[in-house]
Amino acid sequence: MFLTVDANDKRPLYQQIVDGVKTLIARGDLREGEVLPSVRQVAGDLGVNLNTIAIAYRELQQEGLLAVRHGAGAVVASRRAREVEPSELRKPLRTSLTQLVLAGLGDREIVAIVRQELEWLRQKGGAQ
Repeated sequence: MFLTVDANDKRPLYQQIVDGVKTLIARGDLREGEVLPSVRQVAGDLGVNLNTIAIAYRELQQEGLLAVRHGAGAVVASRRAREVEPSELRKPLRTSLTQLVLAGLGDREIVAIVRQELEWLRQKGGAQ
């Protein structure tokens, strides 16, 4: 499993890990039934506190993406998060679009960025 954290990223470390695992699942790099490295191993690899990884795994479990079995580790449960209302899915998109508009980008530039990001997400085996 290839994850990185960025000390300059404004997101908390646990959120960076959650987002990274979600990306790996969405891209197909982590498949249903695949066992994730232990909390201890990921914490050591990334140089972060064990609790940070545990919080990230717990959040992914609550979203229905991981099944955590104490002693057996975390397993990718599904490629789909639990059922979420479409309006909830739109909120982060709306926030991102608002930031792009406020940055002065036009509609065509925004659509091009969205297409590039979708293309990147659909590429398998790429780095984060």
